[in-house]
Amino acid sequence: MSFSGPSGAGGPFGDLMRDLARLFSSPGPVNWDVAGQFAQWAASGGDPEPNVDPLARVRMEELLHVAELHVGEASGFPGSSLLSLVCVTPTEWAARTLEAWRPLLERLASAAARSMTAPGQGVAGIPPGDLGGLLGAFGGLLGPGDAEAPEPGADPMSAMLGNLPRLLGPVLFGMQSGSMVGELGRRALGQYDLPMPRPPGSELLVVPPAIDGFAAEWSLPADDVRLWVCLREVAHHTVLGRSHVRERVEKLVGDYVDAFSPEAGFLEERLSGLDPSDFGSLQAALGDPASLLAEMRNDTQRRLQVPLNSLLSVVTGWVDHVMERAGRRLIDSYGPLTEALHRRRLEDHSGARAVAQMFGVELDMASVERGQRFVSGVVERAGEDALGRLWRSPADLPTPPEVDAPGLWLARIELQLPGGDRPGGD
Repeated sequence: MSFSGPSGAGGPFGDLMRDLARLFSSPGPVNWDVAGQFAQWAASGGDPEPNVDPLARVRMEELLHVAELHVGEASGFPGSSLLSLVCVTPTEWAARTLEAWRPLLERLASAAARSMTAPGQGVAGIPPGDLGGLLGAFGGLLGPGDAEAPEPGADPMSAMLGNLPRLLGPVLFGMQSGSMVGELGRRALGQYDLPMPRPPGSELLVVPPAIDGFAAEWSLPADDVRLWVCLREVAHHTVLGRSHVRERVEKLVGDYVDAFSPEAGFLEERLSGLDPSDFGSLQAALGDPASLLAEMRNDTQRRLQVPLNSLLSVVTGWVDHVMERAGRRLIDSYGPLTEALHRRRLEDHSGARAVAQMFGVELDMASVERGQRFVSGVVERAGEDALGRLWRSPADLPTPPEVDAPGLWLARIELQLPGGDRPGGD
Protein backbone atom coordinates (compact mmCIF):
# COMPACT_ATOMS: atom_id res chain seq x y z
CA MET A 1 0.00 0.00 0.00
CA SER A 2 1.11 3.61 -0.46
CA PHE A 3 0.90 6.72 1.69
CA SER A 4 0.76 10.31 0.56
CA GLY A 5 2.26 13.26 2.38
CA PRO A 6 5.50 15.21 2.67
CA SER A 7 8.54 13.32 1.43
CA GLY A 8 6.31 10.34 0.76
CA ALA A 9 6.36 9.48 4.47
CA GLY A 10 2.61 9.75 4.95
CA GLY A 11 2.81 12.07 7.95
CA PRO A 12 1.47 11.03 11.34
CA PHE A 13 -1.13 8.79 9.78
CA GLY A 14 1.54 7.00 7.79
CA ASP A 15 3.46 6.35 10.99
CA LEU A 16 0.28 5.04 12.60
CA MET A 17 -0.34 2.69 9.69
CA ARG A 18 3.20 1.37 9.83
CA ASP A 19 2.84 0.76 13.59
CA LEU A 20 -0.41 -1.09 12.94
CA ALA A 21 1.24 -3.11 10.20
CA ARG A 22 3.99 -4.19 12.58
CA LEU A 23 1.42 -5.01 15.25
CA PHE A 24 -0.84 -7.11 13.03
CA SER A 25 1.87 -8.70 10.87
CA SER A 26 2.72 -12.08 12.36
CA PRO A 27 4.23 -15.07 10.51
CA GLY A 28 2.40 -17.50 12.78
CA PRO A 29 -0.59 -17.88 15.10
CA VAL A 30 1.08 -15.94 17.95
CA ASN A 31 2.62 -12.47 17.78
CA TRP A 32 5.80 -13.13 19.76
CA ASP A 33 6.84 -9.49 19.92
CA VAL A 34 3.60 -8.70 21.72
CA ALA A 35 3.98 -11.80 23.90
CA GLY A 36 7.47 -10.76 24.97
CA GLN A 37 6.39 -7.22 25.81
CA PHE A 38 3.43 -8.38 27.89
CA ALA A 39 5.54 -11.01 29.66
CA GLN A 40 8.14 -8.40 30.58
CA TRP A 41 5.53 -5.97 31.84
CA ALA A 42 3.62 -8.56 33.86
CA ALA A 43 6.77 -10.03 35.43
CA SER A 44 8.25 -6.69 36.44
CA GLY A 45 5.03 -4.79 37.12
CA GLY A 46 6.47 -2.05 34.93
CA ASP A 47 9.23 -1.34 37.47
CA PRO A 48 12.99 -1.51 36.82
CA GLU A 49 14.60 -4.78 37.91
CA PRO A 50 17.95 -4.92 39.73
CA ASN A 51 20.47 -7.53 38.62
CA VAL A 52 20.82 -10.72 40.62
CA ASP A 53 23.10 -10.22 43.64
CA PRO A 54 26.47 -11.90 42.79
CA LEU A 55 26.81 -13.20 46.35
CA ALA A 56 23.38 -14.85 46.16
CA ARG A 57 24.39 -16.39 42.83
CA VAL A 58 27.57 -17.90 44.30
CA ARG A 59 25.73 -19.25 47.35
CA MET A 60 22.98 -20.81 45.23
CA GLU A 61 25.58 -22.59 43.10
CA GLU A 62 27.22 -24.03 46.22
CA LEU A 63 23.88 -25.26 47.53
CA LEU A 64 23.03 -26.89 44.19
CA HIS A 65 25.87 -29.38 44.60
CA VAL A 66 24.68 -30.20 48.14
CA ALA A 67 21.16 -30.75 46.79
CA GLU A 68 22.37 -33.03 43.98
CA LEU A 69 24.24 -35.26 46.40
CA HIS A 70 21.38 -35.65 48.88
CA VAL A 71 18.61 -36.04 46.30
CA GLY A 72 20.67 -38.79 44.68
CA GLU A 73 21.03 -40.59 48.01
CA ALA A 74 17.36 -40.20 48.93
CA SER A 75 15.98 -41.19 45.54
CA GLY A 76 18.37 -43.90 44.38
CA PHE A 77 19.06 -41.88 41.22
CA PRO A 78 22.57 -40.45 41.73
CA GLY A 79 23.08 -37.09 40.06
CA SER A 80 25.49 -36.62 37.20
CA SER A 81 27.09 -33.52 38.79
CA LEU A 82 26.64 -31.83 35.43
CA LEU A 83 23.70 -29.65 36.42
CA SER A 84 24.29 -25.92 36.21
CA LEU A 85 22.33 -23.19 37.93
CA VAL A 86 21.14 -20.14 36.01
CA CYS A 87 20.18 -17.31 38.36
CA VAL A 88 17.67 -14.98 36.73
CA THR A 89 15.33 -12.10 37.47
CA PRO A 90 11.55 -12.55 37.18
CA THR A 91 11.61 -10.93 33.72
CA GLU A 92 14.37 -13.25 32.52
CA TRP A 93 12.48 -16.24 33.92
CA ALA A 94 9.40 -15.18 31.95
CA ALA A 95 11.36 -14.71 28.72
CA ARG A 96 13.04 -18.13 28.98
CA THR A 97 9.78 -19.84 29.91
CA LEU A 98 7.91 -18.21 27.04
CA GLU A 99 10.52 -19.59 24.66
CA ALA A 100 10.44 -23.06 26.27
CA TRP A 101 6.65 -23.24 25.92
CA ARG A 102 6.57 -21.68 22.47
CA PRO A 103 5.72 -24.89 20.53
CA LEU A 104 2.78 -25.65 22.85
CA LEU A 105 1.48 -22.07 22.74
CA GLU A 106 1.57 -22.08 18.94
CA ARG A 107 -0.35 -25.36 18.85
CA LEU A 108 -2.91 -23.87 21.22
CA ALA A 109 -3.31 -20.72 19.14
CA SER A 110 -3.66 -22.77 15.94
CA ALA A 111 -6.40 -24.87 17.49
CA ALA A 112 -8.24 -21.81 18.83
CA ALA A 113 -7.96 -20.06 15.45
CA ARG A 114 -10.47 -22.54 14.09
CA SER A 115 -13.12 -20.38 15.74
CA MET A 116 -12.38 -17.51 13.38
CA THR A 117 -13.68 -16.80 9.90
CA ALA A 118 -13.36 -19.82 7.65
CA PRO A 119 -10.52 -19.68 5.07
CA GLY A 120 -11.50 -17.88 1.89
CA GLN A 121 -14.46 -16.07 3.43
CA GLY A 122 -13.73 -12.44 2.70
CA VAL A 123 -15.62 -9.49 4.13
CA ALA A 124 -16.65 -6.47 2.08
CA GLY A 125 -14.43 -7.48 -0.82
CA ILE A 126 -11.27 -7.87 1.30
CA PRO A 127 -9.84 -11.38 1.70
CA PRO A 128 -9.11 -12.57 5.25
CA GLY A 129 -5.58 -11.71 6.32
CA ASP A 130 -5.17 -8.98 3.68
CA LEU A 131 -3.54 -6.40 5.92
CA GLY A 132 -3.10 -3.90 3.12
CA GLY A 133 -6.75 -4.06 2.19
CA LEU A 134 -7.85 -3.73 5.78
CA LEU A 135 -5.61 -0.74 6.48
CA GLY A 136 -6.77 0.78 3.23
CA ALA A 137 -10.34 0.42 4.39
CA PHE A 138 -9.42 1.91 7.75
CA GLY A 139 -7.68 4.79 5.99
CA GLY A 140 -10.83 5.46 4.01
CA LEU A 141 -12.62 6.20 7.25
CA LEU A 142 -10.27 9.12 7.91
CA GLY A 143 -10.57 10.78 4.57
CA PRO A 144 -8.87 10.63 1.15
CA GLY A 145 -5.19 11.09 0.66
CA ASP A 146 -4.00 9.16 3.69
CA ALA A 147 -4.17 5.61 2.36
CA GLU A 148 -5.51 3.58 -0.49
CA ALA A 149 -9.29 3.54 -0.64
CA PRO A 150 -11.22 0.29 -0.30
CA GLU A 151 -12.69 -1.38 -3.33
CA PRO A 152 -15.74 0.34 -4.81
CA GLY A 153 -18.89 -0.48 -2.92
CA ALA A 154 -17.04 -1.77 0.14
CA ASP A 155 -18.10 -0.51 3.56
CA PRO A 156 -14.83 0.46 5.29
CA MET A 157 -16.09 -0.10 8.85
CA SER A 158 -17.61 -3.44 7.92
CA ALA A 159 -14.36 -4.45 6.24
CA MET A 160 -12.33 -3.53 9.28
CA LEU A 161 -14.58 -5.18 11.85
CA GLY A 162 -15.24 -8.22 9.66
CA ASN A 163 -11.55 -9.07 9.46
CA LEU A 164 -10.79 -8.00 13.00
CA PRO A 165 -10.94 -11.47 14.60
CA ARG A 166 -8.48 -12.98 12.10
CA LEU A 167 -6.07 -10.08 12.42
CA LEU A 168 -6.41 -9.81 16.17
CA GLY A 169 -5.88 -13.54 16.72
CA PRO A 170 -2.04 -13.53 16.83
CA VAL A 171 -2.05 -10.30 18.85
CA LEU A 172 -4.65 -11.67 21.26
CA PHE A 173 -2.74 -14.87 21.90
CA GLY A 174 0.48 -12.93 22.21
CA MET A 175 -1.13 -10.75 24.89
CA GLN A 176 -2.60 -13.69 26.77
CA SER A 177 0.48 -15.92 26.53
CA GLY A 178 2.77 -13.11 27.62
CA SER A 179 0.51 -12.03 30.47
CA MET A 180 0.16 -15.59 31.75
CA VAL A 181 3.89 -16.36 31.69
CA GLY A 182 4.76 -12.94 33.09
CA GLU A 183 2.36 -13.45 35.99
CA LEU A 184 4.02 -16.79 36.71
CA GLY A 185 7.46 -15.16 36.48
CA ARG A 186 6.49 -12.59 39.06
CA ARG A 187 5.96 -15.40 41.60
CA ALA A 188 8.41 -18.06 40.40
CA LEU A 189 11.17 -19.36 42.64
CA GLY A 190 12.50 -21.84 40.09
CA GLN A 191 11.65 -23.46 36.77
CA TYR A 192 9.57 -26.26 38.31
CA ASP A 193 7.07 -24.16 40.24
CA LEU A 194 4.75 -25.97 37.83
CA PRO A 195 5.76 -29.55 36.93
CA MET A 196 6.03 -28.77 33.23
CA PRO A 197 8.89 -30.34 31.26
CA ARG A 198 11.53 -28.11 29.70
CA PRO A 199 13.61 -28.77 26.58
CA PRO A 200 16.39 -31.31 27.24
CA GLY A 201 19.37 -29.82 29.03
CA SER A 202 21.30 -29.57 32.26
CA GLU A 203 20.38 -26.02 33.27
CA LEU A 204 18.10 -25.19 36.18
CA LEU A 205 16.55 -21.74 36.49
CA VAL A 206 16.20 -20.15 39.92
CA VAL A 207 15.08 -16.64 40.87
CA PRO A 208 17.20 -15.46 43.83
CA PRO A 209 15.32 -12.14 44.29
CA ALA A 210 12.05 -14.03 44.76
CA ILE A 211 13.65 -16.67 46.99
CA ASP A 212 15.28 -14.11 49.26
CA GLY A 213 12.12 -12.01 49.26
CA PHE A 214 10.09 -15.01 50.46
CA ALA A 215 12.66 -15.71 53.19
CA ALA A 216 12.48 -12.11 54.42
CA GLU A 217 8.67 -12.06 54.29
CA TRP A 218 8.42 -15.17 56.49
CA SER A 219 11.46 -14.35 58.67
CA LEU A 220 13.20 -17.55 57.56
CA PRO A 221 16.96 -18.07 57.09
CA ALA A 222 17.77 -17.25 53.47
CA ASP A 223 20.05 -20.28 53.08
CA ASP A 224 17.26 -22.60 54.26
CA VAL A 225 14.91 -21.36 51.55
CA ARG A 226 17.66 -21.43 48.93
CA LEU A 227 18.56 -25.03 49.74
CA TRP A 228 14.87 -26.04 49.80
CA VAL A 229 14.41 -24.62 46.30
CA CYS A 230 17.58 -26.35 45.06
CA LEU A 231 16.33 -29.68 46.46
CA ARG A 232 12.97 -29.25 44.76
CA GLU A 233 14.50 -28.28 41.42
CA VAL A 234 16.94 -31.19 41.41
CA ALA A 235 14.22 -33.67 42.45
CA HIS A 236 11.88 -32.51 39.69
CA HIS A 237 14.68 -32.57 37.13
CA THR A 238 15.57 -36.11 38.19
CA VAL A 239 12.11 -37.18 37.01
CA LEU A 240 11.09 -34.76 34.27
CA GLY A 241 14.60 -34.72 32.83
CA ARG A 242 14.32 -38.43 31.99
CA SER A 243 13.53 -38.68 28.30
CA HIS A 244 10.62 -41.13 28.48
CA VAL A 245 8.90 -39.23 31.31
CA ARG A 246 9.35 -35.88 29.57
CA GLU A 247 8.05 -37.30 26.29
CA ARG A 248 5.01 -38.82 28.00
CA VAL A 249 4.06 -35.58 29.73
CA GLU A 250 4.69 -33.59 26.55
CA LYS A 251 2.44 -35.93 24.56
CA LEU A 252 -0.37 -35.71 27.12
CA VAL A 253 -0.16 -31.91 27.24
CA GLY A 254 0.06 -31.74 23.43
CA ASP A 255 -3.01 -33.95 23.01
CA TYR A 256 -4.92 -31.73 25.43
CA VAL A 257 -3.90 -28.56 23.56
CA ASP A 258 -4.74 -30.03 20.15
CA ALA A 259 -8.21 -30.98 21.38
CA PHE A 260 -9.35 -27.37 21.70
CA SER A 261 -12.34 -27.13 19.36
CA PRO A 262 -14.14 -23.82 19.87
CA GLU A 263 -17.39 -23.37 18.02
CA ALA A 264 -17.22 -21.44 14.78
CA GLY A 265 -17.66 -17.74 15.39
CA PHE A 266 -16.61 -17.97 19.05
CA LEU A 267 -14.17 -15.08 18.83
CA GLU A 268 -16.42 -13.01 16.57
CA GLU A 269 -19.14 -13.26 19.22
CA ARG A 270 -16.71 -12.10 21.89
CA LEU A 271 -15.73 -9.12 19.73
CA SER A 272 -19.24 -8.20 18.66
CA GLY A 273 -19.46 -5.35 21.15
CA LEU A 274 -15.99 -3.99 20.45
CA ASP A 275 -15.75 -0.22 20.02
CA PRO A 276 -12.74 0.47 17.74
CA SER A 277 -12.30 3.92 19.32
CA ASP A 278 -12.04 2.47 22.84
CA PHE A 279 -9.28 -0.06 23.43
CA GLY A 280 -10.66 -0.62 26.92
CA SER A 281 -13.54 -2.41 25.24
CA LEU A 282 -11.05 -4.99 23.93
CA GLN A 283 -10.19 -5.99 27.49
CA ALA A 284 -13.86 -6.10 28.41
CA ALA A 285 -14.64 -8.28 25.38
CA LEU A 286 -11.87 -10.77 26.03
CA GLY A 287 -11.84 -10.78 29.82
CA ASP A 288 -9.54 -12.97 31.86
CA PRO A 289 -7.51 -15.46 29.74
CA ALA A 290 -8.41 -18.32 32.06
CA SER A 291 -12.14 -17.69 31.78
CA LEU A 292 -11.87 -17.24 28.01
CA LEU A 293 -10.13 -20.61 27.64
CA ALA A 294 -12.53 -22.25 30.08
CA GLU A 295 -15.37 -21.46 27.68
CA MET A 296 -13.45 -23.23 24.92
CA ARG A 297 -12.79 -26.45 26.85
CA ASN A 298 -14.71 -29.58 25.95
CA ASP A 299 -15.39 -33.10 27.19
CA THR A 300 -12.51 -34.57 25.20
CA GLN A 301 -10.08 -32.34 27.06
CA ARG A 302 -11.56 -33.22 30.41
CA ARG A 303 -11.03 -36.87 29.54
CA LEU A 304 -7.44 -36.20 28.45
CA GLN A 305 -6.74 -34.45 31.74
CA VAL A 306 -7.24 -37.71 33.66
CA PRO A 307 -3.99 -39.46 32.64
CA LEU A 308 -2.06 -36.17 32.62
CA ASN A 309 -3.00 -35.10 36.13
CA SER A 310 -2.66 -38.67 37.41
CA LEU A 311 0.94 -38.80 36.24
CA LEU A 312 1.76 -35.31 37.51
CA SER A 313 0.22 -36.09 40.90
CA VAL A 314 2.63 -39.03 41.21
CA VAL A 315 5.55 -36.84 40.12
CA THR A 316 4.61 -34.32 42.81
CA GLY A 317 4.10 -37.01 45.46
CA TRP A 318 7.48 -38.58 44.65
CA VAL A 319 9.26 -35.20 44.77
CA ASP A 320 7.66 -34.40 48.13
CA HIS A 321 8.74 -37.80 49.47
CA VAL A 322 12.35 -37.42 48.32
CA MET A 323 12.52 -33.90 49.71
CA GLU A 324 11.14 -35.10 53.04
CA ARG A 325 13.91 -37.69 53.29
CA ALA A 326 16.68 -35.30 52.21
CA GLY A 327 15.43 -32.00 53.57
CA ARG A 328 14.68 -32.89 57.18
CA ARG A 329 18.30 -33.77 57.89
CA LEU A 330 19.64 -30.69 56.06
CA ILE A 331 17.28 -27.82 56.89
CA ASP A 332 16.53 -26.87 60.49
CA SER A 333 13.34 -25.01 59.55
CA TYR A 334 12.20 -27.70 57.08
CA GLY A 335 8.76 -28.26 58.62
CA PRO A 336 7.40 -24.70 58.76
CA LEU A 337 9.25 -23.76 55.57
CA THR A 338 7.71 -26.64 53.63
CA GLU A 339 4.24 -25.83 54.96
CA ALA A 340 4.58 -22.19 53.90
CA LEU A 341 5.89 -23.06 50.45
CA HIS A 342 3.25 -25.74 49.87
CA ARG A 343 0.54 -23.21 50.73
CA ARG A 344 2.12 -20.80 48.31
CA ARG A 345 2.21 -23.47 45.59
CA LEU A 346 -1.52 -24.09 45.93
CA GLU A 347 -2.57 -20.44 46.08
CA ASP A 348 -5.11 -19.50 43.45
CA HIS A 349 -3.80 -16.82 41.10
CA SER A 350 -4.49 -15.82 37.50
CA GLY A 351 -1.25 -17.19 36.06
CA ALA A 352 -1.79 -20.67 37.49
CA ARG A 353 -5.44 -20.69 36.42
CA ALA A 354 -4.47 -19.75 32.88
CA VAL A 355 -1.88 -22.54 32.71
CA ALA A 356 -4.47 -25.02 33.97
CA GLN A 357 -6.84 -23.98 31.21
CA MET A 358 -4.18 -23.77 28.48
CA PHE A 359 -2.21 -26.96 29.16
CA GLY A 360 -4.47 -29.01 31.43
CA VAL A 361 -1.89 -28.91 34.24
CA GLU A 362 -4.22 -28.49 37.19
CA LEU A 363 -2.67 -29.59 40.48
CA ASP A 364 -4.94 -28.73 43.39
CA MET A 365 -4.73 -30.02 46.96
CA ALA A 366 -6.69 -33.15 46.09
CA SER A 367 -4.24 -34.02 43.29
CA VAL A 368 -1.22 -33.44 45.54
CA GLU A 369 -2.67 -35.62 48.30
CA ARG A 370 -3.54 -38.30 45.77
CA GLY A 371 0.08 -38.54 44.67
CA GLN A 372 1.30 -38.57 48.25
CA ARG A 373 -1.07 -41.45 49.09
CA PHE A 374 0.21 -43.44 46.12
CA VAL A 375 3.85 -43.02 47.15
CA SER A 376 3.07 -43.85 50.80
CA GLY A 377 1.14 -46.93 49.71
CA VAL A 378 4.04 -48.20 47.61
CA VAL A 379 6.54 -47.69 50.44
CA GLU A 380 4.26 -49.37 53.01
CA ARG A 381 3.75 -52.43 50.80
CA ALA A 382 7.14 -52.87 49.15
CA GLY A 383 9.67 -50.52 50.73
CA GLU A 384 11.68 -47.58 49.44
CA ASP A 385 13.40 -49.60 46.72
CA ALA A 386 10.12 -50.12 44.89
CA LEU A 387 9.87 -46.38 44.22
CA GLY A 388 12.94 -46.69 42.02
CA ARG A 389 10.86 -48.61 39.50
CA LEU A 390 8.56 -45.63 38.90
CA TRP A 391 10.83 -43.85 36.44
CA ARG A 392 12.94 -46.61 34.91
CA SER A 393 10.93 -47.26 31.73
CA PRO A 394 7.74 -46.14 29.94
CA ALA A 395 6.04 -49.42 30.85
CA ASP A 396 6.58 -48.77 34.56
CA LEU A 397 4.66 -45.48 34.66
CA PRO A 398 1.46 -45.96 36.68
CA THR A 399 -1.94 -45.78 35.02
CA PRO A 400 -4.77 -43.64 36.50
CA PRO A 401 -6.47 -46.63 38.20
CA GLU A 402 -3.11 -47.71 39.65
CA VAL A 403 -2.53 -44.27 41.14
CA ASP A 404 -5.58 -44.88 43.32
CA ALA A 405 -4.59 -48.48 44.06
CA PRO A 406 -0.79 -48.78 44.42
CA GLY A 407 -1.13 -52.51 45.02
CA LEU A 408 -2.28 -52.90 41.40
CA TRP A 409 0.84 -51.11 40.17
CA LEU A 410 3.10 -53.28 42.33
CA ALA A 411 1.40 -56.43 41.07
CA ARG A 412 1.86 -55.36 37.45
CA ILE A 413 5.52 -54.40 37.64
CA GLU A 414 6.33 -57.57 39.60
CA LEU A 415 5.26 -59.61 36.56
CA GLN A 416 7.76 -57.64 34.44
CA LEU A 417 10.74 -58.31 36.71
CA PRO A 418 13.07 -61.05 35.41
CA GLY A 419 13.04 -64.17 37.53
CA GLY A 420 9.92 -63.10 39.41
CA ASP A 421 11.89 -61.02 41.93
CA ARG A 422 9.82 -58.88 44.28
CA PRO A 423 9.99 -55.08 43.78
CA GLY A 424 11.38 -54.35 47.22
CA GLY A 425 11.01 -55.53 50.77
CA ASP A 426 7.83 -56.38 52.65
